[in-house]
Amino acid sequence: MRKINEIFYSLQGEGFHVGTPAVFVRFSGCNLHCDFCDTQHESGEMLTDEEILARINAYPCKMVILTGGEPGLWIDDELIDKLHNAGKYIAIETNGTCILPQQIDWVTCSPKQGGNLKVQQIDEIKVVYTGQEVSAYLQLPASHYFLQPCSGKNTAQVIEYIKKNPQWRLSLQTHKLIDIP
Repeated sequence: MRKINEIFYSLQGEGFHVGTPAVFVRFSGCNLHCDFCDTQHESGEMLTDEEILARINAYPCKMVILTGGEPGLWIDDELIDKLHNAGKYIAIETNGTCILPQQIDWVTCSPKQGGNLKVQQIDEIKVVYTGQEVSAYLQLPASHYFLQPCSGKNTAQVIEYIKKNPQWRLSLQTHKLIDIP
C-alpha cells in the first residue's frame, strides 16, 4: 500500500519535459519542510499498486510523473517494474534525499538546503531560486540545470542571475501561468 494524495492527467508545466502530456502520481508527505512549498500533499488514501495502475491506465499517455511531497519515501523496484511492464515512461520529481530505484527513466532533482543528497542518477537539476547561492548545484552530475522563480515572485531576479551564469536555464511554472491543473 502506498499513500497517494492524488492522481491526475495534465501537461508537465516545468523543466525539461514542459508541455508533455503526463499522468501525475502525487504521493503524500515529505521528509523536508520548505517554507516556500506550494504543494498541498499531506492528505491521501492508501492504494495498492493495482489500484494505482488502474487509475494511471485510464489516461492515454505513456509518461508517468511520480511527485509529491517526496515520492522517494513510497516507491520501490516493484512499483517501477509494474509501471514499465504497463508500457510507461517513468519520471520522478524528488528532493534527492532518498535512494531511488535505478530503473527510473528520468530523474528531476530539486535539491533543498539542508537536504542530504542520496540520489545516484540525475537527469535534470531544478532549483527553486530564493536568492540563495546555487553555484554548488552545478557540481551535481546532471545533463540539464534549471532555475525556477519562487511562485513567480522573483522572475526578474532569476533572469538576471541566469544572464550572468549561463550554465542555468529558466524554468517557469507554465501550468500556473496558463491555468491548467
